[in-house]
Amino acid sequence: MSCALRVSGAVLLTFVAAVCAAQSGRQPVLPQVDVPHSYYWRELYLPQLTTGPSSVAFLPDGQTVIYSMGGSLWRQHIDAGEAEELTHARSAYDYQPDVDRAGQRVVFSRYDGRSIELWLLDLTTGREWPLTENGAVNVEARFAPDDRRLAWVSTARDRRFDLHFGSIDDRGRLTGAPLFEARRSAIDRYYYSPWDHAINPSWSPDGRELLYVGNPEVAWGSGDLWAVVVDQPTQRTRLLSEETSWSARPELSPDGRRLLYSSYHGRQWHQLWLTTRAGAAPLPLTFGDFDRRNARWSPDGKRVAYISNETGNTSLVVQAVVGGTARQIRATSRRYQLSQGTLALDIRDAAGQRVSARVSVLGSDGRAYAPQDAWLHADDGFDRALQQTETHYFHCAPPCELSVPAGEVRIDVRRGLRHRSWSRAVTIAAGATAALDVRLARHDLPESFGRWLSADLHVHMNYGGHYRNTPAQLAAQARAEDLDVVYNLIVNKEQRVPDVAHFRGDVDPAGGDDVLLMHAQEFHTSFWGHTGLLHLSSHLLLPDFSSYRHTGLASPYPDNRLIADLARAQGGLIGYVHPFDWEIDPPQEPALSSAFPADAAHGKVDYVEVVGFSDHKATAAIWYRLLNLGFRIPAGAGTDAMANYASLRGPVGMNRVFLETDGERTPQAARAALAAGRTFATNGPLLGLELEGHRAGDTLERDAAGPVGYRIAMRSPVPVDHLELVANGRVVKSFDLEGERTAIDDTGTVDVDASGWLLLRAWNDGADPGVFDLYPYATTSPIYLALPAPAPPAPEDARYFVGWLDRVIEAATGRDDYNTAEERRAVLEYLRIARGEYASLIGAAEGAAR
Repeated sequence: MSCALRVSGAVLLTFVAAVCAAQSGRQPVLPQVDVPHSYYWRELYLPQLTTGPSSVAFLPDGQTVIYSMGGSLWRQHIDAGEAEELTHARSAYDYQPDVDRAGQRVVFSRYDGRSIELWLLDLTTGREWPLTENGAVNVEARFAPDDRRLAWVSTARDRRFDLHFGSIDDRGRLTGAPLFEARRSAIDRYYYSPWDHAINPSWSPDGRELLYVGNPEVAWGSGDLWAVVVDQPTQRTRLLSEETSWSARPELSPDGRRLLYSSYHGRQWHQLWLTTRAGAAPLPLTFGDFDRRNARWSPDGKRVAYISNETGNTSLVVQAVVGGTARQIRATSRRYQLSQGTLALDIRDAAGQRVSARVSVLGSDGRAYAPQDAWLHADDGFDRALQQTETHYFHCAPPCELSVPAGEVRIDVRRGLRHRSWSRAVTIAAGATAALDVRLARHDLPESFGRWLSADLHVHMNYGGHYRNTPAQLAAQARAEDLDVVYNLIVNKEQRVPDVAHFRGDVDPAGGDDVLLMHAQEFHTSFWGHTGLLHLSSHLLLPDFSSYRHTGLASPYPDNRLIADLARAQGGLIGYVHPFDWEIDPPQEPALSSAFPADAAHGKVDYVEVVGFSDHKATAAIWYRLLNLGFRIPAGAGTDAMANYASLRGPVGMNRVFLETDGERTPQAARAALAAGRTFATNGPLLGLELEGHRAGDTLERDAAGPVGYRIAMRSPVPVDHLELVANGRVVKSFDLEGERTAIDDTGTVDVDASGWLLLRAWNDGADPGVFDLYPYATTSPIYLALPAPAPPAPEDARYFVGWLDRVIEAATGRDDYNTAEERRAVLEYLRIARGEYASLIGAAEGAAR
């Protein structure tokens, strides 16, 4: 994100300049990795904390496995129910075990909130020690058949994922280096670095070759299957072209004849496939509408062990290669390294009714805990000055019970934005149970400001994550977050569309009586900007994406204009989602192709995610310019939560819009409120605003300029730094916040001398641990003002969008991958008409100013 922010005179400089300050505390997890789209590679590639197993390796006897679960390594015989905990680090988590052929040592990855390092465990003594201490990300370590050499993936060289190769000496020290020289592909890539990576290493049985996944000249996947002679790294052979998604992990069978890997291969979910070292046509080994990944051969080649999410959570399965007999390996009893106690939670609201909620539990060992069957999620960033690792949490439908190490345990319970948080620290003795009765106090706006439904306009139920989500599970997540309405935006992840089978033109009954669950669509074009298509009544608009360079769908046509028309033909609403990470300065941008201002000029935009997976203040600054020019675009909000992720952009409902529906809980009421702008968008503060009885989306008509009576209210789960009335882009009233700065009610007057718009906003200078976002922020949609005096002229705003569209036209003209000349002509004509609209507004504004 750039901190070179520029604003016009219509927007306060202090408002957007605070974007830089907001980044000073909160930082992404593993910020030292320089690869685009961290929320993809972190979830799809790197190990995550889950209550179920996440990776596995066989011991030489073929009857015992070592696997990662709950951040520790465990050993279990596949015919027994007891699991023995082998490692337990304080404030750190262990993953990805690999066992040497002698069965004496285990190499694994340990994450401590700062980096991921390789460690070695001696199974005979229990001693463990670090193999790397480079402060980078080191993962996927594999012993060579000689038990001395090691292959792994590290970002130590250039902050990208490189295949490394080295040796462990007699004193247990690792020396090694990248196997390949850095190489930049000739093609441009969107989701992946322009520099090639090499990941997923495994050894050939003779120790001569490494199998891996690499992406030279691959545009949209994590790469093809390759083999390389270790002693001659220039001798690389592509075995199979495969648009994988971080999870292939190829491994040759012990006899070297079959190559096992995971792929979705034209399907929506990962399954196991077999090819050969020569790259024969692959055939599936397993089938199902769920994921099977991280597969390993048994030493005799008769079985494979893998991680499955068939049950929703992760599980460990061992399956016969011939006949397919499969058994889930369950730890029905556990032998822990630390003495355990039990935490029992019962959660109720102020009326004494049991309610679901989001719970974080931090044990005396500095690690996160959850019930054994719960989905653990992790925040995507945190402030290193306040905590050692990111916050983990689970959703509890009470009562909930979990095992924790004896000692002090810290518990934090939250339920959406309309309740106060609840936090306690309790000491639990070994073998004892601490039963906690949690009561959540209401902290809501006065009912006099309306009856609202809270909605997340942008959720992805399944998007390639560790878990397998369902409509019922998504509704349970929403319920725990006190969220009334969920729009599951069905969308592609590279070639697949995981939720495509769930589309229906009406409400999903899995939401029950209290969650309005609807399946909608996000249309992907990384050229024009992503759009949300809500309330489609008939069908998804397929293939769901366009302008994917270096593919058969490379053309920038269809553009968002055509998609908007097709959606509206079904009664849909169209919004721009996660729009801007910085305030755009058109002449200074390296490239600019977002069609947002063009579509606004043509009346194709029904809402914008002012609060979303972007910078809220920067997005609002651009939104204000459009409002100044007379375009009435309501404020929406969407988390862009990948709701089946363990490392979650979320939780669901983190960014939400409140819809004034007078209590009606129907799709029609939700659609009408959003379209009319009867909304406020927020990630924390709740806002109430009235001007002489008029609310957001209304038009206040006055015969003359003068004071207008206002009534405002704010309730927030975290302290708020700034609460302001903004009219036509300028702050006209700032409210003094005192004490806890979480609540205020106020009435008064504000002078209004011209037509235009007015809204209420709340924002903070920096991040707050209670909000899993860049910083707390909220805004109402505008109340529009109709006075004898016209709105203040805004020629600079019109000129800004003329400059913007000049750059978009330049980018669109430079594309050489339209399918036909007619496609090119239609796109450019549409853009030029929009540019002409803004150019005419310059003249009108300058004339009005004279």
